[in-house]
Amino acid sequence: MFDKILIANRGEIALRILRAAKELGIATVAVHSTADADAMHVKLADESVCIGPPAARDSYLNIPALLSACEITGADAIHPGYGFLSENARFAEILAEHNIGFIGPKAEHIRIMGDKIEAKRTALALGIPCVPGSEGGIDNDEQAIRVGREIGFPVLVKAAAGGGGRGMKVARTEADLLNALHTAKQEAKAAFGDDAVYLEKYLEKPRHIEIQILGDGKGNAIHLGERDCSLQRRHQKVLEESPSPALNAEQRAEIGEICAAAMRKLQYSGAGTIEFLYEDGRFYFIEMNTRIQVEHPVTEMITGIDLVNEQIRIAAGSPLSIAQEDVRFEGAAIECRVNAEHPATFRPSPGKIAYYHPPGGLGVRVDSAVYQGYTIPPNYDSLVGKLIVHGRNRTEALMRLRRALDEFIVDGIDTTLPLFRTLVRNSDVQNGEYDIHWLEKFLATGGMDGE
Repeated sequence: MFDKILIANRGEIALRILRAAKELGIATVAVHSTADADAMHVKLADESVCIGPPAARDSYLNIPALLSACEITGADAIHPGYGFLSENARFAEILAEHNIGFIGPKAEHIRIMGDKIEAKRTALALGIPCVPGSEGGIDNDEQAIRVGREIGFPVLVKAAAGGGGRGMKVARTEADLLNALHTAKQEAKAAFGDDAVYLEKYLEKPRHIEIQILGDGKGNAIHLGERDCSLQRRHQKVLEESPSPALNAEQRAEIGEICAAAMRKLQYSGAGTIEFLYEDGRFYFIEMNTRIQVEHPVTEMITGIDLVNEQIRIAAGSPLSIAQEDVRFEGAAIECRVNAEHPATFRPSPGKIAYYHPPGGLGVRVDSAVYQGYTIPPNYDSLVGKLIVHGRNRTEALMRLRRALDEFIVDGIDTTLPLFRTLVRNSDVQNGEYDIHWLEKFLATGGMDGE
């Protein structure tokens, strides 16, 4: 087991990793920018090191600074959390070259799954169902038109190195396609430094279903069920739940085993999430995230398995601590991502939290690194915290979520709490009748008017 872990992240995920390490008896090192000097994980870690100014490129993305922090503190492993360097294959290789453990998968698997075109090729080879689309990148207008005709319109133009909806455009006709192609390439080049794009069939009313997997790199892998992440805005997840209202136990077991079997073949190591669009009873692979997910607590609540604990153990060379037949799914869990944003316009709202009162009670969990008097800096994402509830069934979880949202108070800044208070009382959400386009249509038709 590791002696000391450096946490190469910030905010709630840094605090989440710190808690898991402490429960394993492992010393912790917090790194921080000057903007995060008063962060909760910095206050609670055994040691802390300032690694640069507020800009992420000069601090949390500064690999030499992270290596220096390891050398200064004697940390023998780094947990990257999510975002920042968590899916940077070269970072994982550099750590290996310096004999520092990387709490994540092998660099080759990060690289494969980080390229959407290569990821799709690999998924097909591993027996994972995929969305119909181009076999590789689109090199010219003529190829785009030909592929579009083959798979049928509407089609989706997607950046090969993309994420978060950037470099992604819908083309409903041939006339739309060339403009969508050029716009997506420009966005991809600006966002990722790579203008490679590919085409996929655009599904009209899919759900976003993802499968949580764990592998130990020794040929063992299990799945921990699905999360339904269909409530999205601009391709960013807003609310997640498990189990999905759209799946039954047979479907869950079937797609879960397909994913676990694929990870056994790949000899994947660590936590990962295989994401699908789901429509008319069929699953279509879209990407794999080779890291812990923001929404991992949903899975922890229904399985009782500590995913970050497992990540650390696996990276230290231990085998999986649980077999597939030992995984039990109990009840239902829902997570809301509470952001420092206006609930209707989604305008960022950094600033000082004048009053903070998180909810509590049976089945309520709040993963947050903020506190009363803390100032949310404008330099990073706007996540205030994640509210997660668990109930014996979905109805109980929804009622518990409604109660917890009414208890949750964050004053001094705008937050998206009013959005969730509205959503949890909406009949479509209560009935689980929504797809990935539902929330944007709801907002566009004045769902949050008056806020």
